[in-house]
Amino acid sequence: MRSRASHSPSGETRRAGPAEFELGGTLHFMQLLWAVYHGLQSRSKHMEATLGVTGPQRLVLRLVGRHPGASASEIAATLRLHKSTLTGVLRRLEQRGLIQRSTDRADARRSILELTARGARIDARQAGTVEAAVRRALSRAAPEEIEAAERVLRSIAEELEGET
Repeated sequence: MRSRASHSPSGETRRAGPAEFELGGTLHFMQLLWAVYHGLQSRSKHMEATLGVTGPQRLVLRLVGRHPGASASEIAATLRLHKSTLTGVLRRLEQRGLIQRSTDRADARRSILELTARGARIDARQAGTVEAAVRRALSRAAPEEIEAAERVLRSIAEELEGET
């Protein structure tokens, strides 16, 4: 787009709206990433209002449900989070009676995580979740498209992690 201004029939100058900006490759991709991020935040707020847990909290519940007896360190590593970031999520889930921590019988220094009955109900597949939206989107993509997207997203995540 060369000119950002146009003239109305009355001679007034009008500026093109943001939806018309040509962004180019990197900025366009970043625009899509921000749209995904905004969608995740919006859906997470909706989930908190309807299910009582945010998207990140439910993701932790889903992981603990699939890997009972996992430690906080293992969950943090799987999610590529610093353990201190996960601590607050686990504390809130524990306070709400959704997970329980216990001492590992094989290693008393290690705490293990398990779902409570209430946590198991939230762990079940549900409509209106981030996971349901992602599942629907992935169902419309070919396996090779998903693999390519995973490679690109992994590369971006690694670049972002490497710059800190």
